[in-house]
Amino acid sequence: MISDLMVFKYLIPFFPPEIESWATSARLLRWLTFVWLLIGLVVLFSASYAIANDEFGDGLYYVKRQVIWAYVGLLLFNLVTRISLTRWLKIAPFALILLLVLVITTKFAGVTVNGAKRWLAVGPLLLQPSELIKPFLVLQSAIVFGNWYRLKPFGRVFWLTIFAMVLGGILIQPDLSNTALCGMSLWLIALAGVIRWRYLIMVAASGVGLAALSITFQDYQRQRVISFLDPWAEAQGDGYQLTQSLMAIGSGGISGTGLGLSQQKLFYLPIQYTDFIFAVYAEEFGFVGCVVLLSLIMSFTTVALIIASQALNAVHRLIAVGAVIFLVGQSLINIGVATGSLPTTGLPFPLFSYGGNSVLASLFLAGLLVRVARENHEGNVVEFPSSSRR
Repeated sequence: MISDLMVFKYLIPFFPPEIESWATSARLLRWLTFVWLLIGLVVLFSASYAIANDEFGDGLYYVKRQVIWAYVGLLLFNLVTRISLTRWLKIAPFALILLLVLVITTKFAGVTVNGAKRWLAVGPLLLQPSELIKPFLVLQSAIVFGNWYRLKPFGRVFWLTIFAMVLGGILIQPDLSNTALCGMSLWLIALAGVIRWRYLIMVAASGVGLAALSITFQDYQRQRVISFLDPWAEAQGDGYQLTQSLMAIGSGGISGTGLGLSQQKLFYLPIQYTDFIFAVYAEEFGFVGCVVLLSLIMSFTTVALIIASQALNAVHRLIAVGAVIFLVGQSLINIGVATGSLPTTGLPFPLFSYGGNSVLASLFLAGLLVRVARENHEGNVVEFPSSSRR
């Protein structure tokens, strides 16, 4: 009976055992993650209801599936916060290489959606390796750049080659925005790892050159940049997405139209439940709601950076830095796209946009942040499952 009860407790993501022993920063970050996810589910419900009802005859089609993925993601979040970072770091190299193989496989056996092969069909599920690889990219890059000056030349070259292959595999799907995000994240993790500037400058120059080549030879990417510069010149063409997004945000005014009352989501604003979900949020909650959301994200960032600064060693610090870059950086890029501050990309808003793979990766990364905070506080490794308390 007691063992059954313990198993049941582990399956409840909201009430993990021994949470009262967690560091204050770990508990705070956990609740900020839950609030972020809850707001995202509410906004997704509003943004997707009309289109889901039109396409499937069920207005809850998208949100029901997102809730299932969110629950699975919370179970994963709970698991990540309970398993020592040492174990995750041991798994990371093998998981990264496996997911790299899957990323490359999508080019030959992937499912095409909107002209890109980013998904693999596994029964009724669609897996997106380029999303699932992000937590392990953070873990392995933390190992490499946290131990850079201890690694032998072969080890450095080997893992830099693997990272380059990851970026190349995502780029050929084609997915320039995700490639740029992963590339910038690796660069910033290396920067936090105090890698010499001349290496960082060389890598940055190579990345900019690769992006320029991709834009030159990919017509749709070039058109996105052109339409970004003057979206109103082609308001019914390549600038349609951005102009509709800007009209949605402008319609929100100071206090918004109210939950569920967005007009632009009613078949004007495209992909309103993924790439442009922030525009729906801004229209319904207005300037005040946007300030509240940005305050939540900045609070999350502040706590995460405090956790990183208190990390026990360089690798743990870089894990925290990498996780916050992916979660917060991707969120700000999504908001930048919706507001016309950045060219249109296909990056989802973490914990807001519809997509099970994104939810799993985001909650995994948030779990790693909480785990770093726990180990900062406890000063030792807490294994999973724990049979006794110290």
